[in-house]
Amino acid sequence: MTFNHIYYLFRVLKTGLTARKILNATKLNLSYRLFLTGIRCRWKLSPLFISIEPTNVCNLHCPECPVGMRTEGIESENADENITYSLLDELQSTLMHVIFYFQGEPLMNRNFSNLVRYAHRKNILTSTSTNAQLINSETAKKIVESGLDRLIISIDGATQETYEAYRVGGRLDKAIEAVENLIKWKNVLKSHSPFIEIQFLVLKTNEHQLKEMKQLARKLKADKLTFKSAQLYDFENGNPFIPDNKRYSRYEQKPDGRYYIKNPLRNRCRRMWNGAVVTSRGDVLPCCFDKDSSHVFGNLKDKTFAECRNSTRAEEFKDAIRKNRRQFEMCRNCTEK
Repeated sequence: MTFNHIYYLFRVLKTGLTARKILNATKLNLSYRLFLTGIRCRWKLSPLFISIEPTNVCNLHCPECPVGMRTEGIESENADENITYSLLDELQSTLMHVIFYFQGEPLMNRNFSNLVRYAHRKNILTSTSTNAQLINSETAKKIVESGLDRLIISIDGATQETYEAYRVGGRLDKAIEAVENLIKWKNVLKSHSPFIEIQFLVLKTNEHQLKEMKQLARKLKADKLTFKSAQLYDFENGNPFIPDNKRYSRYEQKPDGRYYIKNPLRNRCRRMWNGAVVTSRGDVLPCCFDKDSSHVFGNLKDKTFAECRNSTRAEEFKDAIRKNRRQFEMCRNCTEK
C-alpha cells in the first residue's frame, strides 16, 4: 500500500465519518431491511452517494454505450451549475460521495473543475470516470487543483489496435499522456490526489492483453488497475464482446443456447436506498442502470431532490421492485444482488 492509498483512505474517512452522515447511513440500512419485510418507514432520508452527470455528450463512439451509439435521441446539455450547487447544499450534511459521471464524457463540460471544487469545499468525497482524451497538461493541472479525490481512466487495450476496437475514435497515446500529465502536476503541486485508477473493460477484443495491461499500469505508476466486466446490450443471443474468460463476463450460456446474466435478480435493490442519479437535464433517476431515463422521479428545475426522491413515482417504483424486479428491462441487466 502506497502513501496515495493511505491518503485516499484518509479522505474517505474524513468525508464520511460525521455524526449526521453516520446516523443517516444507519437509518438507511434499517429502513431498507424493514422495507423488505413489508414495513415502510416514513423517514425522509438522503442517499449515501449520488451520480451527477456533468454533460450528456461524448467525444468517442463506444459501441455498447447509449451515448456512443447515439441512441438517446436528445439534445446535448450540460449540467446547470446553480442547480448542481443547490443540490450539493441540500445534501451536504448527509452525502458521503458524489460521482461526477453518468453517461457523457465529464470533461466536455468546461465547468467540470468548478463543480468538483464546490463539492470538495462541502467535505464530500469526489470522483469521476473519463476516457482522458481531453486531459492535456493545462486540464491535468486544473483537475489536481480542484481537489478531485479519485479519477478513473478508461484504457481498454495495451495497443492502439486493441484500444480502438472499443474506444472508437480514441487514441491510446492520448490516454497515456493524460496519466503522465496528472502525475506530473501532482508532483509539482505536492498533491496526493486524485487517486488515479486505470480501468480496463474486459472484452472479447482485449482479453488477451491482461498481462500487458498490468505492465503498462506499473510503467505509468497508476495507483490502481481494475479489470471490470462489461454491461452489454442484446446479450441473450450472444454478443461479439462477451469474453471467453468467464471470470470477467457478467453473462453465461445456458443449455438452451441463450445467454443470461449471472446475477440471481432477487426482488430487492439496496442501490435505490443508498444512491441516485441526476442527469445533465436535472432528472432524478433511481440508479445508473436507467440509461434511457425510463423512470424519472422528478426534475430539479422545479423540485428539490427530497421531493423527487420521496415522490409517488419513487415509492411506486420501489414497491414494484419488491414485487417483481424482472419486469424492468434495466434490472434484467443489473449486477446488484
